[in-house]
Amino acid sequence: MTGPTSEGDADFVARARVIATALPYMLRYDTKTVVVKYGGSTMGDADLAESFAKDIALLEVSGVYPVVVHGGGPQIGKLLDRLEIKSEFRGGLRVTDRKTVEVVEMVLAGSINKGIVMSINAAGGKAVGLSGKDGNMVVARKLTRTERDPDSNIEKVVDLGFVGEPWKVNREVIDMVSKAGLIPVIAPVAPGEDGETYNINADTFAGAIAGALGAARLLFLTDVPGVLDKDRKLIKQLTVAEAKALIASGVISGGMIPKVETCIEAIEKGVEGVVILDGKTPHAVILELFTELGAGTLITR
Repeated sequence: MTGPTSEGDADFVARARVIATALPYMLRYDTKTVVVKYGGSTMGDADLAESFAKDIALLEVSGVYPVVVHGGGPQIGKLLDRLEIKSEFRGGLRVTDRKTVEVVEMVLAGSINKGIVMSINAAGGKAVGLSGKDGNMVVARKLTRTERDPDSNIEKVVDLGFVGEPWKVNREVIDMVSKAGLIPVIAPVAPGEDGETYNINADTFAGAIAGALGAARLLFLTDVPGVLDKDRKLIKQLTVAEAKALIASGVISGGMIPKVETCIEAIEKGVEGVVILDGKTPHAVILELFTELGAGTLITR
């Protein structure tokens, strides 16, 4: 048997080496659950959406049980504007009245959910669209927040309307779908015990799902490379204790604080590791799971 005799042969050899290098990582996640929270600017870029769909399809054929939880804030905002329905944000959460929650469910569980399902199916996967309502997968309770009045310094409760948080998670539906060789794609809306529909923050929803499933990894696809140190360089790995110390010192600040706190909560619920990574990097999911370098910040216990 001879070696490569042309540039094309050499290219095939290089591809084979890549596959061989990835094999140990594929075996690490064989029959393991990986939850991916998909959102941000990646959803609005056709090329990135296609690479994401291919990554999820590849996970499934590699023996991994992928579960996708998605957001859709920008798309919800655009439709609300078209319908001339005013909405506001308090503490980073959309105040959701009855008209707004109807639009939220229509966009999240409708057009966005089915669009992701179609993309994964077109990439060779077998995806099925779900929401927290299916089989009472997630039961929500109304989320409460408080704000401190700057003048009186008195805290008051803010009514966010139909904004909820996961209260109970029933993994049975997800297990049935995954064991049937299908990929669950889940919209973060859920019923409450009061019979109302609640809009749930997608990060929080994904963390609750991953915790209930005892996932090997929870990946947050974001608009940033991961957690940065004081010199703005990527931190590859953190323990929970180190992450808390960086929050206390102010190195982790702004919108990254609730993201990291959600990671910590997921780990405390049983997730082995949570990764914050840049969804704008093509094939970020595969780079993180199937290569030595990874693609973001891994937080573990």
